[in-house]
Amino acid sequence: MDDLPGMVNSLTETELMLFREAEPGNLAGLDEDGLLEVHNRIRRARNKHQKVYRRQAAARVGEIGARGRAYPKNTRSRAKAEVFEDALARVSEAVAAAARTSVEALRAERLAEARQPGNVDPPGPPRPRNETRAAQRTDRQPDHPGLPKQRASTRATGARRQARRDSR
Repeated sequence: MDDLPGMVNSLTETELMLFREAEPGNLAGLDEDGLLEVHNRIRRARNKHQKVYRRQAAARVGEIGARGRAYPKNTRSRAKAEVFEDALARVSEAVAAAARTSVEALRAERLAEARQPGNVDPPGPPRPRNETRAAQRTDRQPDHPGLPKQRASTRATGARRQARRDSR
């Protein structure tokens, strides 16, 4: 956006405070959880301003009669959404960098733990699943006393249904 500094000056006090949290100097002191919290708040503000812009634009199209002529009338709402979109992009990049850093730290920690003297043998290949243990039941058919009657009832229902179809 060409007029980003001018638009920042027209933000409300709370919007300006939220926007300033997304400046690189303020993001540098935050950990991953803090960055995610800021990311969430800025994303909500961006979504809010996008909804406001879209609703106002849709209402103006009905009044003016054309989208092209309604476009210039909604500049401030569109600019606010753009300001928060830029801030969200900065915070997203910072969250991604923090996530990469934590992944590398975890990987290094796991490798150091695996190289400790107590872990001399690497784990072997996994055992095949079917050889590890036998099935607990070989017959999967349930065997309660009411089953023969239930099966007969089911067959009879199917036979009656078929007889009705055949008689048509």
